[in-house]
Amino acid sequence: MRKFSTKFSHYFAIPCAVLGACLGGCSAMEPAPLPLTVAPEALRPPAPAVLALRTQANGVQIYGCTAAADDAARFEWTLTAPETDLFDEAGKRIGRHYAGPTWEALDGSKVVGEVQARASASDPGAIAWLLLAVKTNSGIGVLGQVQWIQRLDTVGGKAPAAGCDAAHAGAEVRVPYKASYYFYSAAH
Repeated sequence: MRKFSTKFSHYFAIPCAVLGACLGGCSAMEPAPLPLTVAPEALRPPAPAVLALRTQANGVQIYGCTAAADDAARFEWTLTAPETDLFDEAGKRIGRHYAGPTWEALDGSKVVGEVQARASASDPGAIAWLLLAVKTNSGIGVLGQVQWIQRLDTVGGKAPAAGCDAAHAGAEVRVPYKASYYFYSAAH
């Protein structure tokens, strides 16, 4: 056995040293940031916008059953509001998203947006991807200087295809969804 271990020990010395360094350093490593989604050209904020914050959203899109604007005899699900928590990349809750559409950080800063462009989601069962311009800002926190918002990476959230008719007028459904929200400020 001695002859075997001496003869082949150099084959194991380097891999073992590398493995030991990796295992020793792994506990001190930070989690890798999630990759950024490349948005379609129509959903990109104008230059020189700078990414200020990225959040993961988990919540619901709330729809009400109402008469169609162009035909009172036809009923359809209409978006009432989102009701969503916002999380940072480490999974810590940092804010919420609700009617307006409004995004509010726990630091008190807030923005209200207005849709500028939309694109179909890569998942046909998901709500559209959006680019929103900020109409109003308040507070001096993380959202205080935001000018543009993207909603990307959507999962779920679409209104039901059925179940809304005269007999169900006024009904409400809450459809689960997830998304990534990217917040951009102007370059300084």
